Amino acid sequence: MTANPEITQEGVITGPPEPVRKNFMDRFIDSIEWIAAFFVGIVALNTFTAVFMRKFFAVTIPDYYNFGQFLLGILIFWGIAATSYRGTHITVDLVWANATPKYQRWIDVFATLVLLFVVTVQTYTLFDKVVSTRAEHIVTMDLQVPIWPFFLVSWIGDVSAVLLIAIRTWRLIFHPEDIHDAKIKTAE
Repeated sequence: MTANPEITQEGVITGPPEPVRKNFMDRFIDSIEWIAAFFVGIVALNTFTAVFMRKFFAVTIPDYYNFGQFLLGILIFWGIAATSYRGTHITVDLVWANATPKYQRWIDVFATLVLLFVVTVQTYTLFDKVVSTRAEHIVTMDLQVPIWPFFLVSWIGDVSAVLLIAIRTWRLIFHPEDIHDAKIKTAE
């Protein structure tokens, strides 16, 4: 559907504004969010299928509970990646809300650096878990499926979180105009 063009007082024909072109970083951030959304759907589908089969056909899907646990872990790590960049997760900060914009930015930089450190350490320890799980040949109970690939996908989500937090930190320090946070009204 196309919008009707308008004519300005100068006689110039105008149309709808051009869509905002996204750079590589914005497309990368959007792809991480789409991957997280995909895993939400997979977890919901796994749960729905298991309940539907058990309720109407009295059939239990082998290892569905284990798969549900591992998929939920994957979802959590990819969800951390998706929410870490946007800054739209639930926050309560009376100091930030009462600070001037200059100090709000410095608080944001400090908080993001702390988050970057914590998630980086978490990523390192999760990689150790991936390696040890693979070395120990741990498998699921019913189907004997190796579980290290689930841990690997979780770890990739954690690496994505580190990358997105690093991008956020860079933008907060050097290009704050590129941060697309939700606008929060300061306390009065």
